[in-house]
This record gives sequence, structure tokens and C-alpha cells, in this order.
Amino acid sequence: MKKIGILFGQERSFPMAFIERVNSKGIENILAEPVRIDKAVQGAKTDYAVIIDRISQDVPFYRTWLKNAALTGTAVINNPFWWSADDKFFNNCLMTMVGVPVPKTVILPSFELPPATTDQSFSNLAYPLDWDGIFNYVGFPAYMKPYHGGGWKNVYRLLSKDDFYDKHKETEKLVMLLQEEIVFEEYYRCYCIGRKHVHIMPYDPRNPHSQRYQASFYPSAERKKQMEDIVLRINNYLGYDFNSVELAVRDGVPYAIDFGNPAPDAERTSVGEENFEWVVETAANYAIEVAMNHKEGQLNLSWGEFVKRSADGYSLT
Repeated sequence: MKKIGILFGQERSFPMAFIERVNSKGIENILAEPVRIDKAVQGAKTDYAVIIDRISQDVPFYRTWLKNAALTGTAVINNPFWWSADDKFFNNCLMTMVGVPVPKTVILPSFELPPATTDQSFSNLAYPLDWDGIFNYVGFPAYMKPYHGGGWKNVYRLLSKDDFYDKHKETEKLVMLLQEEIVFEEYYRCYCIGRKHVHIMPYDPRNPHSQRYQASFYPSAERKKQMEDIVLRINNYLGYDFNSVELAVRDGVPYAIDFGNPAPDAERTSVGEENFEWVVETAANYAIEVAMNHKEGQLNLSWGEFVKRSADGYSLT
């Protein structure tokens, strides 16, 4: 029996629908269920061929437990080692190397000193920073947001340098990005599963949250193909097998705005019935595929092109 587990937190509609969908297919020796952890012992194997991770970004205990699961042969979606390593600034830097358009972005040291540091901890940091150079590069209006994490928390739209200085104080110990505003004509949120299945959803972040999937635009066949290529390139280089990518189209160019979402929103009431059906069905089919290809006694980790090319000493392009 090859078991597919799903590790989740407060969400209910997607995990339960995913489990039901996998089991409804009646595939011999394939069973899906919620992951159950009653102890965490070093080097101990889990009962699962595959685990889909929906919560370890918020629960460090789960993240390190999943690393042991991956080490002992479970195929974890997404790879917990890479998920622990990346951040939004690095992801943007990588995209500049592989031909994906991204907004002009800089990373900022935290406004307040991190715990257990003093002024002497920052001997290599210029003070003050070249604020004029930073502001000239990014421009205003601009967005300031944490370099790690998601969910539209601690996100600011800034109109001027004075506005920036005022708002930066509020970020306290957070490390922030300052990013060019892309004034878009169209905006899309795109699921990507298995680094081969892409679902493009018109999405308007200017609308109230409950109406964001009620956009007034839809991609042409050419634009759809263009965005699919970008989404696949992003996920193949990052190595995410379950992710969402947000693209803002300005002057015909899709800019990758937010593309490190390895536990993307898949709540039925949020994404709508059509999108929910796609993500449940596609995730179920992909998890079954991974389970059937699972090799007992081997590592079953999936890595992206950045890591593979780095290990082999190849160029990114």
C-alpha cells in the first residue's frame, strides 16, 4: 500500500476534497489520508510514500519533521529543504538571470536591530545607505513588503521618500523589500502543479478580496501561452511542484510579481468552484503519479534547475 498524506492547518475544503478525490479513483494500493504524527524520532521512516505540505511554513516543528521524512524516502511536495532556503529577494535575483521579467527590487536591512545584535554587528553596512540611489532605481509609487512569507501581511504602498521613512519605522525587525509598482492592464494568478500543469486565473487585486476572481479581462491565446511559458520557467528553476505565480501585465509584458507561494490559497469559497475543481483534480492526479513512481529505499526528492545546475557546475542560461 502506498499512502499519500496531506499535512494541513486550519484549512478544510481543499485537504478533505483532495483526500476524497484520490480515494474516489479506486486505484489499487493507493490511499490518501491526513498525516498523523504521534512522535518524531531521528532517522525513522514515515508510513507515507508522498506527503503534500500545506502548513510547515507556519509550523517549524512540521518543517523539520518533513526533512526527516524526505531523508528517509518520502516524496515531500514541496521539497522542505529548498522551501527553507529560498526567499522572495533571492527568487527575484534568480529570475533576472533566467529571463523572467520582474519589478525593480532592492532588499533593506531591518529598521530595528535584530535580536542579540548591536551596532557593532553591522560593521560592513554603510550608514546611511545610498537612499537616493535606491529611490532613483525603484521609483515611486513603490511597494514595501517582507522579503519572506506572504499573505499580504505588512505590505505598504508608498508614494514618496517621506512616506517611505515614515512607514519603514513600522516594520520594526522585519527585513523588507522595496519594489517598483507595476501599473498593470491585466493581472493573473496561476496555479502550477508538477512543473507541467498550469491553470491561469484572471485576478484583480484592486477589487475587494471576495471579488478578486471577478476580473473584467481574459488572456488571448498568445498571452496565455506566453504566461504558461513564464510560469513553467519559474517553477522549473525554483523546483516547486505545487505553487502559484502572480503576473501583472504592463505594456504587453507579464511581470512576475509574487511567485514563491508553495502553499497557495485553494479554499473553495476564495478561489471559486471552477478553480477549486481544477486544483483538486490536478493535485490528486499528480500525487497519485508521484506515489506510483515512488522508489522504496531511495531518496525521492525533487530539485529545481538552479540547484541541479549549481551542483553540476553548469551555467543558468
